[in-house]
This record gives sequence, structure tokens and C-alpha cells, in this order.
Amino acid sequence: MSEPSSPAPGLDRPRRSRSITVLLPVLGLIAVALCGLFVFGTVTEKVGPLAVGIGVLAALVPVAVVVTAFLWVDRWEPEPPKLLLLAFVWGACVATIIALLLNSGAEAVGDLLLGTGVGGKISGLVSAPLVEEAAKAVFILLLWWRRPSEFDGVVDGIVYAGFTAAGFAFTENIYYFGRAFAEHGFGDGTSAGVLAAFFLRGVLSPFTHPLFAVMTGIGLGVAASSKVRSLRILAPIGGYLVAVLLHALWNGAALLGGAKTFLNVYFLIMVPLFIGVFSVVVMQRRREQRIVAAALPMMVDARWIAPSEVSLLASLSGRRSWRKQARKQSGREAAKAVGRYQASVTELAFLRRGPKLTDEAKQRQSELLRVLKTSRAEAVRLADGAPRG
Repeated sequence: MSEPSSPAPGLDRPRRSRSITVLLPVLGLIAVALCGLFVFGTVTEKVGPLAVGIGVLAALVPVAVVVTAFLWVDRWEPEPPKLLLLAFVWGACVATIIALLLNSGAEAVGDLLLGTGVGGKISGLVSAPLVEEAAKAVFILLLWWRRPSEFDGVVDGIVYAGFTAAGFAFTENIYYFGRAFAEHGFGDGTSAGVLAAFFLRGVLSPFTHPLFAVMTGIGLGVAASSKVRSLRILAPIGGYLVAVLLHALWNGAALLGGAKTFLNVYFLIMVPLFIGVFSVVVMQRRREQRIVAAALPMMVDARWIAPSEVSLLASLSGRRSWRKQARKQSGREAAKAVGRYQASVTELAFLRRGPKLTDEAKQRQSELLRVLKTSRAEAVRLADGAPRG
């Protein structure tokens, strides 16, 4: 890797008090852990430890597929792994316990006021869509508010919403698969049992919760990338309402309709909608590639990158080949340094989309240039002196 001169001014961030840097993260981890223990204990009490174990094993398959899909979406401008993990944990623990408590309360009130058995339908049709989509959306909203540099468009909204919903669906699937096993055993794939539940939730509809949540994520992503005040308010509200309506429609087809109604909703609404969202993702990925490719010549002129690197940075295949070659020649750490270098180039390209940089954007640019310079230097050092392999 050649090393052009790079203006990489470093800006020291103001020192934060220890209550923020140490105490609050610790308290947050404790709160999440307690939520997780509560959910685990509740599910175990309802279906038993063996059924929970079966549920965990069955739930791992669809969640692996969903997470892999959203990582594929997130390839151009990868989000920090810590935030993606936090999004997943939020959905699996915090959002789940919020939904569990409020949905149970709604069911109890419905049974009390309208008669036994009615509360479950009220919870499924009204409470669950409103509460669950709101609980998943809170994390994305907080991220947009507290970490705007990590949330700047529709793809970011889709990815964070997808990871939050994947965590929520993972916990929910553990319960449903575990309950199916506790009540009917494995079954045979067509009768009630964990195999039938797995086919319905793990094969036919692993993306339902992510699909609902993605509507809110798209709304927040539109708001994050817009300068129009009305759109920044209406887009998230509209996305949330679409998510709630889709969730209510899905639950209504399962609770009130027969098999024919459910299949009609599945094939005539959910499948086309999934294809539509997938098409949006593909278009957004191509748009991101065009943004990066258009910014590379400017970066060459500014001597941030070398001219020979343009073709390697302009496509995902070129970037992947570069990292693979770095790993083969200089080791894993060199490949990671190249990856950090590539990510900083992408973020710089997105940062410079607007006609004029704000003071906050200028500070962010300085930080990214520092990362670009240090990761380049690390990759060069490892290429020159590290053992091969």
C-alpha cells in the first residue's frame, strides 16, 4: 500500500466524567442482564428447561439466516459491531420484557372487561402491534438521537431495525418452539409440534418481525437524511404506523382467519412486500456504491488516498480481494487494518455528500482522516515487517 501524504489533524474529544464513561454503561449492562434473566426465567417457568433448550436450538437457525441477511445489507458502510450487538440484545431482552408486561396487562384487562378469551385477541390485534413495534423502535430512535454519525440514511435504519427485530424474534421463537415441544413433542412436520412450529416460523416467516420493524427503520432513515423539518417528523411516524398495521394484519390473519386467509395474506401481501423491501435495499446499495465512487477522485486530489487504490475501493469485490490479499501476505491484523482504512474512506465519502460541511461534520471528518492515516500506517508497517501467513 503506497502512502501519500494525508492531512490527518487529530482532535481530542473533551474528557467525560467517570459517571458517564464508566457508571452509565455498567448500569446499562446490569439492566439488560436483569431483563434477560427475567425473560429466561419466565419462559422456563412456562414451558420447562428441556423445552427451552429445544426452543433455543430451533431458534438459532432462523436468527442466523436473518442476521446474515442484514450483514449483507450492511456491507458498504458497516455499522460498529458493538452497536449491532446492542441492537440485537435490546430486541432480545429489553423490548421483549416491555412487550411481555404490557401485552399480558392488556390481555388481563380484556378478559376482565369483555370476557375470558377475548383478552388474548385484543392483545394480539391491538396491544402487540402497538407495543412491540414501539419497543423495537425505541432503540433506533435513541441511536439516531445520541449517535447521529452512525445513523445517516435508509440503509442504516434498515440494518438497526433488522437487528433489533432479529433479537426480539429470537426470544419469541424460543418460547413458541419450546411451548410446541412441551405440549406436542416434535410432531411430524404436519401435525402440531415443534417441527410444525419451526416450519411456520423458521421456514415460512423468519423475516416477519424484521419486515415490520424495517418500516419504522426506513421512516427514521428518511428523517435522518432529510433537511425538511416536516419530513423528519412525519416519516418516522408514518413508518411506525405502517409497521403496526402490517403486524396487526399478520396477527389478525392468524387469530381470526382460517388457513386460506392466512395463506392469502402471506402470499398476496407479505411476500410482495418482502420483495419490495429487498428491491429498495438493492437500489440503496447501488446508490451507496455510486456515492463512494464519485467521491474517490476528490480524495485522490486531496492526497487522502493513492490513485492506484481507486479501482480497489470502488467495488465490494475489489475491497474483498484487497483484504484477502493483505491477509494472505501479511496476516489477519493487516487485513483488519485495511478493512478499517476502507471503512474510513466510505464514511468520508458519505460525509461529503452535502454542499457544505457543518462544524460537527468538519470535526467528524478530522476524526475519520485520523483513522484513515493510522490504519494505513498500520497496514504498511505489517506489510513491511510482519511475518507472512
